Order: sequence, then C-alpha cells, then structure tokens
Amino acid sequence: MKLLLVEDNEKLARSLKKGLEADGYAVDGEADGKAAFELGVARDAAYDLAILDLMLPRMDGMEICRRWRGRGVDFRVLMLTARDSVEDRVAGLDAGADDYLPKPFSFDELSARIRALLRRPRESLPAEYGAGGIEIDPATHRATVAGRDASLTLKEFRLLELFVRNPGRVLTRENIVAKLWDFEFDGFSNVVDVHVKNLRKKIESLRGEAGKEDEAIETVRGLGYRFKG
Repeated sequence: MKLLLVEDNEKLARSLKKGLEADGYAVDGEADGKAAFELGVARDAAYDLAILDLMLPRMDGMEICRRWRGRGVDFRVLMLTARDSVEDRVAGLDAGADDYLPKPFSFDELSARIRALLRRPRESLPAEYGAGGIEIDPATHRATVAGRDASLTLKEFRLLELFVRNPGRVLTRENIVAKLWDFEFDGFSNVVDVHVKNLRKKIESLRGEAGKEDEAIETVRGLGYRFKG
C-alpha cells in the first residue's frame, strides 16, 4: 500500500513517516499544499490513501481535497486538523474527505483509522444508473432529478447515490455513516440528519409539486431512512 503524507510540520511529518514505514507502507511526503494537489492529480493511481493536514502553505487541505475530488481523484483521504468543531468536521467531509482525525492524536489511532479506510473495497459501479426519476453518473459526479441538474455537495451526491442504489431498503444512520464516513457513529446522527434534510429540499425543489406530495426519501421512525424509488 502506498500513502501520500501531506504535512508541513517537519518534526511531525518525519515521525509519522517513520511509523508508517515501520507498519509496512510506502510513504511519499509533501509539505506544500499546491505541490501536494498537483502530485495527487498526477499520481492518482499510485496512491491508496492520503493523510492530509488542513493548514498548509499555498493551498489548504480543504481546497486540495475539494479540487482532487473535482478532478476525479478517488484515493481515500484522512484529514488531520487542530480544528475540531462539528462545523469544521462537516466542512472537511463535504469537501470529500473519508475520515477526520483531530490533533493531537496517538499514532495507534491514526494507524487504526488507516487500516479501516483501506479495508473498504473500491466498488465497481455501472456507468450510469437511476430510480424514481433520479439519474446518477458516478464518473462525473452528476445527478439529475426529473431531468434537471441537481447542484449537490460531494457528500450529498454520495448520499443520494447510496439511496438510489438501495431503493426500498431501510438504511439506518449507522449504515450511512459506515458507508460514507468511516468514523465511529456515536454523536454523529445529527450530521446524517442534516445531510438528509438538505438533500430532500434539493430533490423536492427540482421535482416541484410532485415532490411535495410524494417524498423520495422517507423517514422510518426509530430506524433510519428509505428511498422509495
């Protein structure tokens, strides 16, 4: 497994690189944000995961992650940051990060998070698919509702994709967190609820009056959510 470590604190970067290599990973290091972005785009297929600090010179980690995803870079991203508010975590995850680890952290926890992310299989998806008047193109991250383009954040797109691929199935909040975020569920149910609420509003807006009469995503009380298709 090959990792890209993007961290401008020289002492921390050196310590992490040594520990990760002792765990058996090949590690490329980069301290400059803009250079890290370009490296990730150029060598997308070479990396299995990036460890990405938030505060970096020339381009911050949030912007790097957002631009990577916009360019189709699909290796996993574990974001490191000293900022640990719920708003910061949601912003990082919406930018395309797969997990979020606040500083300070133990190396053992970092190692465990990396293993959890790398266990997630890369799924082979059809070019396009849809249900209930919603069409998904995973290659371009484009979604249409009733034939109209949906303006979605990356996390909203992935949430909609998960629902469309599972029509009629009840997805618990734990299911959704495990599929989309790879962090512990405790305390994050509100994050899921906020994303579902925002996604519903956008779908209903595009579907017009029909959407108000028949919600695409229904709440299953005490369990979670179901896409009716």
